[in-house]
Amino acid sequence: MGITHSRHALATAPKGSFEGSAIAADPIARPYLGRHVLGLAAFGFGVMSLVWHDFGAPWQQIRALGNVPYREILVYIAAAVELFGGLAIQWPRTARTGALALGTIYLIFALLWVPRIAAEPLVYDRWANFFEQFSLVSGALIVWATAGLDQGTAKAARIGYVCFGICVVSFTLEQLFYLSGTAEFVPKWIPPGQMFWAITTTIAFALAAIALLSGWLALLASRLTTAMIIGFGLLVWLPRPFADPHQLINWVGNAQNLAIAGAAWIVSDFLEQTRHVTTKG
Repeated sequence: MGITHSRHALATAPKGSFEGSAIAADPIARPYLGRHVLGLAAFGFGVMSLVWHDFGAPWQQIRALGNVPYREILVYIAAAVELFGGLAIQWPRTARTGALALGTIYLIFALLWVPRIAAEPLVYDRWANFFEQFSLVSGALIVWATAGLDQGTAKAARIGYVCFGICVVSFTLEQLFYLSGTAEFVPKWIPPGQMFWAITTTIAFALAAIALLSGWLALLASRLTTAMIIGFGLLVWLPRPFADPHQLINWVGNAQNLAIAGAAWIVSDFLEQTRHVTTKG
């Protein structure tokens, strides 16, 4: 896997290696799937909003705005943006436009949690929901930056990377503060027990956050984090619509989990691209 080459990749890469032109050229030769996963999740969000005539609650919500007239129109606008962005991000020529659309809508949903954070600053659930949405913004920002051809996008890619690392810190705290609730999500049939996996995955998130923010084994950490989040989707969220297809959260939870997995995958792709550019340099 060439893990030793990923250590401090962000810090040791030549200055020009983060330039948009250098990074954008590499995906032509190697397949990077993160943006496709993020786009698929966004498309899923859009379809669910159209079918249910509602936002992807509880993660995507506009409660901070109060009783908004013509709320359903806003639902359709958000759905249209997610459908457009989810499709556009799939193709290299339109990936940057798609990433901009998705980054914008996810940023709006993230910011709409801020008033609730201000009202209940000691309730970490409010912070956790903000950072879950912001992790998607981080992934979209990296796609937007790496798909660009101007040198100014290098800083944007770094910012997106660091922001995702901070979001992983929040994932750790969310599971830590709600450890019992996390354990309840674990299927009972998985040995050795629900609490074991709640604690294990919390520790895994903590180690991933340290690795990503320090640069030490960051590529390995991003890959394992992606795999873990995909595991959450397969074991926790995928069975839920079959058990109760009439609950919106059971469908949206799959899209949300897949979107975060896509953002983590984008970070992994970014580090892989950076490693190859560094090696070439």
